[in-house]
Amino acid sequence: MVQPKEPNANDKQLVALGRVLQTLREEENPDVLIDTTLNYLDAEFDYSLIWIGLYDRLDHRLHGKGGKTPSGNIPLLKQRFLLNPGDLLEQVVIQQRPLAVPDLRQELRAGEWRKAAQADHVQGTVIFPIRYKDRCFGVTLLGSNLWGASPRSDERARLSMLLGGLATALYQIEAEWLRQQTKHPDQPLLALLTKLQSLTGLGTRLEAVVEETHKFVQPTRTSVYWFERERRYFWRRISNRQKATGFSEANQPASGITAQEVNSFYQSLLADQLVAIGEAHSSLKADTTSRLMQQIRARSLLAAPILFQNELLGFLAVEGSEPRIWEGEEKSYLRGAAQMIALIAPLDEMENTVDQIQRDRVLTAEIAHSIYGENDWKATLKLSAEQVCKRLRADRFLVLLHDSEQGTFDISYQSQPANRRPVSTPLGTLNEADWQLLTKSTDTVSIENLEGDLRLLAWRDRLLELGVRSLILCNVSLGHPLDGLVMVCHDSPRTWSRTEHDLVRVVSQQLGLILHQWQLQKQNEQQQKINQTIQWGLTMMQQTQHVEPLERSALQQIAQVLQVPLAALIVWSLGAANGRVVSPIQSSERFAINANAAIPVQTDALVQWVLACDGLLPLAIADLPAATRQWLSGNGIGQVLAMALRTAPEHEPLGIALVADVPNRKWAERHLSALSALVSQLAWSRRYLTLTQTLLAQREDMERLNWYKHRSLEELCRSLLPNLKRLQDLGNPTDPLVSTRHQQLLRQLNDAIAPLSPLIQTEQLQLRTNARTLSLVSLLKRSLARVDGLMKQQQLWSQVHDETNLTISGDITKIELVLHELLLTACKRSNVGGRIDLWCRQIDSHWLELSITDSGNVEPRLLTELETGRSLDLLAPSTLDQPPGQHLYICQALMKQIGGELNLYKLEDSRILSRLVLPLAASDRANSNKK
Repeated sequence: MVQPKEPNANDKQLVALGRVLQTLREEENPDVLIDTTLNYLDAEFDYSLIWIGLYDRLDHRLHGKGGKTPSGNIPLLKQRFLLNPGDLLEQVVIQQRPLAVPDLRQELRAGEWRKAAQADHVQGTVIFPIRYKDRCFGVTLLGSNLWGASPRSDERARLSMLLGGLATALYQIEAEWLRQQTKHPDQPLLALLTKLQSLTGLGTRLEAVVEETHKFVQPTRTSVYWFERERRYFWRRISNRQKATGFSEANQPASGITAQEVNSFYQSLLADQLVAIGEAHSSLKADTTSRLMQQIRARSLLAAPILFQNELLGFLAVEGSEPRIWEGEEKSYLRGAAQMIALIAPLDEMENTVDQIQRDRVLTAEIAHSIYGENDWKATLKLSAEQVCKRLRADRFLVLLHDSEQGTFDISYQSQPANRRPVSTPLGTLNEADWQLLTKSTDTVSIENLEGDLRLLAWRDRLLELGVRSLILCNVSLGHPLDGLVMVCHDSPRTWSRTEHDLVRVVSQQLGLILHQWQLQKQNEQQQKINQTIQWGLTMMQQTQHVEPLERSALQQIAQVLQVPLAALIVWSLGAANGRVVSPIQSSERFAINANAAIPVQTDALVQWVLACDGLLPLAIADLPAATRQWLSGNGIGQVLAMALRTAPEHEPLGIALVADVPNRKWAERHLSALSALVSQLAWSRRYLTLTQTLLAQREDMERLNWYKHRSLEELCRSLLPNLKRLQDLGNPTDPLVSTRHQQLLRQLNDAIAPLSPLIQTEQLQLRTNARTLSLVSLLKRSLARVDGLMKQQQLWSQVHDETNLTISGDITKIELVLHELLLTACKRSNVGGRIDLWCRQIDSHWLELSITDSGNVEPRLLTELETGRSLDLLAPSTLDQPPGQHLYICQALMKQIGGELNLYKLEDSRILSRLVLPLAASDRANSNKK
């Protein structure tokens, strides 16, 4: 047989370590664990100083558990060491890593252990943490008399296993202790639920809840407070310190807490939040906490709301006479117990609730019958207001319709007592939070105390002035965009029950049918009115024959249809650098626009943005740069809507139309369509009139030019032909007398041809004014000479009545032609043997009147059109479209262009008067002034 080998030192050490680790695994007493560890360290390691201290996390200190010292200083080993920042022991606890000290006597951070080391001559020291899962349970200090002594690697391994086993055992002991100390609310709650099943009546059940809650939480007092909705206060219904005799006495006087005094506490309960007030902690604000604790006469409180279907019935409270930290299990139990009360409480009021629901059902049925059977909507709303106010004991009933354009709420119907003021004007725009609240809500919204509530902030001051203190309101079409509201108001703060919420919700949805029809009818009437206005505006624009009246009329229609305080046009010519404001329609200085501003078309932001947009462009005034605000200067302007004056795609826009209104204006779709139609029609009409006026002016210019050149050439022919005939009659000019006569004729020909040169060179396509002077006598003589042949042919007698010796000034050539046209026309319309008179009269120092009278006949329409101008219907027949009216109209325009005047009249004796007003020469003006 093989003899067993004698175990060596390492085997003995491992055997000893195994026995210790087994003890650490099996033992549950912490003191035995510490003693076992200390004995092992003393037996297996050669250290003169051995100490174990356990860490107290709450007080941040080490509690000495024993060990050994060279001098046998036992009190030191049991001492408590407070850990300070920078200490060696705190460093090991915090970092959870071993720390070696070469000489503990010289270490300043060692504290009390430095003094002990100096007394016991301890030098080399190692401090190990006792840690498990990143939690430090204490430290082990090992010291030697040798300087710098530290454990070998095998010793470190054994120490690591030993201290790790000790930490694991301490962790398990602590976890078991915490488990035993922890309260478990599930079993007591199940037991309470079983107990409640065997009890009858709300009073006895509340007693059982209070009793079991007091046992579990063990406070100073446990109470149930009930909420009185009408007067908004909590009263103590039952407490473990009073012996309840039954709860038929629920209405007896009891100490109460008003909701207004502890509003944040009330709001927390209403939001289904647990309220905890304890040592150095409170769920409420300091002032509310102070008032609440004075009311209940306690120093700590834990309150759970009793809520049923979002309706606050009261709260379950545990109260302490001393500050206390409430545990999570206690909070869970209290919330569960309060929810049990919420489930059993409605049973007590079920009969009343059922009866009230039946009455509410009858009420809503009456309203529904009225809606479908009554043609008068006002009567239906009146019935609804009376029934709802009577049922809810309310003071006001309002039906509000939302105006999507202005953002306000119009009062469609309201009912209030005779001694209350009505709401006289629409309610203002809601802020975004309130709008989202009313839009997204799937139920009614109630405000118990308007003064202390931040909802409906835009309406609060108005409603408070009217005496409203509490209200409930509902969207008339839940789940759809907000079109209207039904609001029921009370003159004192109050709470609204679940059945009251349901009643207002049902009535609101029923009245929503009326409001929807009302809204459709209103929109239809508005659309018809807009269509009629647009049709009338388009007709007016089509009948307007000039650009300026067209622009003014169009802007008036736009301002009327859109109901805006400002409408204007910015127009410019093709290729122009600047635009101008034309025909602005503005209601006040708050919506002013600088009508004299020169707007740079290429650089102005608003103009360029509008031109870059194909249709309507809505803008906020905040989006516009300062340069644009220089001319769009009204301080009341908040919204701008603009559109370019576009016609065909190949046409360049030459203007924009813009309207402006207050910041909260919202543009309805019907208004956008109307504006688009009106602006488009304005663009086409304006372009048509501009083109028409341009072409008409060009036509008139060409007609005048054509007449003028034609007559000039006729005069040239008239002058040349006789002289040419004389030249032919002279034959060969050999005789000196003949030669002289020949030279004279040539000069006459040159004089006749001379006016043709400027006519051809300077007046090719446009008339020019060539100012000269000529005596009146010469003008009359030359003009009569031109028609002498025709007068002889017609056997007409003429006489000049001129007692002046004046000189006229101006474009003599054109004046001669006009005078010739008047004489020629007078000769043609005169009867054979008739008479033509020329009358000359000086009007003043600047003007001469030359009148021609004849006994011919003139169409009355011609005289009318020469006085009033061409018919506005350019396609209609006119006497001015063919001679002689055409020539006379040209002469009239020509005289106006060169500064004179031409008119035709029919005298009382049936004679025709052709009146010319000609300018006098400067010399005659000076002589007249001297006289």
